[in-house]
Amino acid sequence: MRRVNIERNTTETKIQMTLNLDGTGTYDVDTGCGFLNHMLELFARHGRFDLRVLCRGDVEVDCHHTVEDVGIVLGRAFSQGLGDLRGINRYGNFLLPMDEALVLCAADLSGRTYLGWQMELPTEKVGDFDTELAEEFWLAFARGCPSTLHFRQLAGANSHHILEASFKGMARALRQAVSIDPAFADQIPSTKGVL
Repeated sequence: MRRVNIERNTTETKIQMTLNLDGTGTYDVDTGCGFLNHMLELFARHGRFDLRVLCRGDVEVDCHHTVEDVGIVLGRAFSQGLGDLRGINRYGNFLLPMDEALVLCAADLSGRTYLGWQMELPTEKVGDFDTELAEEFWLAFARGCPSTLHFRQLAGANSHHILEASFKGMARALRQAVSIDPAFADQIPSTKGVL
């Protein structure tokens, strides 16, 4: 079972996380940032990842450190859970509609860090959440789990719907990417032999 317990403590955040890549979508999330909680709950449910997150951060300043650091830790948890990446599909993509929003998400667990963020969020905030932090979250994830992630907004005029579609869509893309391909269960998905 690809299950990871991870902890990261800095002067800005203290994070404990448990991730099961082969879960059923259960979650228990408390980051101190309500909208981030909601996005992580969607991510766990739609990716069928079991996720427990407890974060205590300096949210009295703003949610930036919490969002970025949770992204780092989630990426590291994926990286540790995947080990040498043997047998995984490596690639995943999903086109997710949510009302008027339509977002394409794609992932390559390549060992190389890149974030393609082609999203136009019409508002600067959803509630008290700065919408620009979604990009910071995924960049932090890609650094923690060296991967190529692409988000492309094809339609949408509601920041809440666009962000929900992006987290759900990337959850589905990552579910495909981390799944074991039985035909290649003992192989690294690269001609180089390593990722």
